Amino acid sequence: MPKIINIKARQVFDSRGIPTIQSEVFLDDGHKASATAPSGASTGTHEAFELRDVENKKYLGKGVQKAIDKVNGEILKALLNFSIEDQNKIDNRLIDLDGTKQKKRLGANATLSVSLAANKAAALSKKIPLYKNIGNNNFKTLPVPLMNIINGGAHANNSLKIQEFMIRPDKAKTFKDAVNICFLVIQKLKSLMNSKNFPTSVGDEGGFAPSLSSNDDAIELILEAINQAGFKAGDDISICLDIAANELFKDKNYAISSSKFISSGETSEYYLNLIKKYPIKSIEDPFQEDDWESWINLTKIINENIQIVGDDLFVTNKERLLKGIQSKAANTILIKPNQIGTLTETLEVINLAHKNGYKTIISHRSGDSEDTFIADLAVATNSSQIKTGSLARSERVAKYNRLLSIEDELGNYAKMAKV
Repeated sequence: MPKIINIKARQVFDSRGIPTIQSEVFLDDGHKASATAPSGASTGTHEAFELRDVENKKYLGKGVQKAIDKVNGEILKALLNFSIEDQNKIDNRLIDLDGTKQKKRLGANATLSVSLAANKAAALSKKIPLYKNIGNNNFKTLPVPLMNIINGGAHANNSLKIQEFMIRPDKAKTFKDAVNICFLVIQKLKSLMNSKNFPTSVGDEGGFAPSLSSNDDAIELILEAINQAGFKAGDDISICLDIAANELFKDKNYAISSSKFISSGETSEYYLNLIKKYPIKSIEDPFQEDDWESWINLTKIINENIQIVGDDLFVTNKERLLKGIQSKAANTILIKPNQIGTLTETLEVINLAHKNGYKTIISHRSGDSEDTFIADLAVATNSSQIKTGSLARSERVAKYNRLLSIEDELGNYAKMAKV
């Protein structure tokens, strides 16, 4: 069994040009692999801790030398000579070594980069695809993309309140077909925006970032693009929203559609009216992360075919997901490995979700890299959907390209997930 003989971390840069950590794991059989930790702009307070050099102004407090020192020092010492084939043992050693609930001592960016690099190295050593190493031959499906085509909120410097306006190609028979459908809509959307003299610059996740006057304007523009591309909204393609309500919450009220703050009950009514008016099939983070009552009430009254997605609510945390299951809050969970800090904990949350009928959506972060681990993770866990931005910016497109490669590799065995 190959063993770990060295781990080396370095500072690299994410898609926003902000420092992040990349760790490389070396094995005694000559194989090595690296992984890069992503970083979010819209983050939940219950997420695992990201260790940065806050006091050091060389990178304006955003450097990761502290995390690098943890990896090159005590993490290396703790994992030296560990068998690369025992991911649980590696991750549990990292968890025990940190000893805090939110990875505040070592930093989840440090632990995650090592955890994912170890799994990659194991796959290389075994000479098997990464998705097979993660999933232990339990892979069956390719995820349906939720493609972010208009950015707002914390992901764009514009007037839109809602953070992400996405399309989901529900009728795609293959992943290649899914990407083609999204491509055609995006190109029509670009032409429409040009015709209306809107700038076609993009936000953090590759979607267009026009300054529109309302959420409805953004949805109407997307519906027009879907129609011009030759598809039927609500049948071929659904609209999916990420509200990111944490950013729009103050004194128990919400400002989702304008600068005016309204009650959670009025906010629920706003969502219900949107769903009646438009073919919306998924709403992510409709309420603030600790407003459990509003989450529970909306889940109770919403059509069961509509996804109520918990991101900041659950933060890929087993305890918070269990609370959601018991209280019937949301029906879908967004999975972001850097919210919890190790692959093993991520898989535990996915398994708990599936056992209790919750769908899983594997997700990138707004500050990401060319690392494509989440593409393999989506396939390995039979997750029905993936969020990894638009067909723009290399750190987003890299994940789509990886999924196209996996589909080609699986051949006739590849099936699209049902949503």
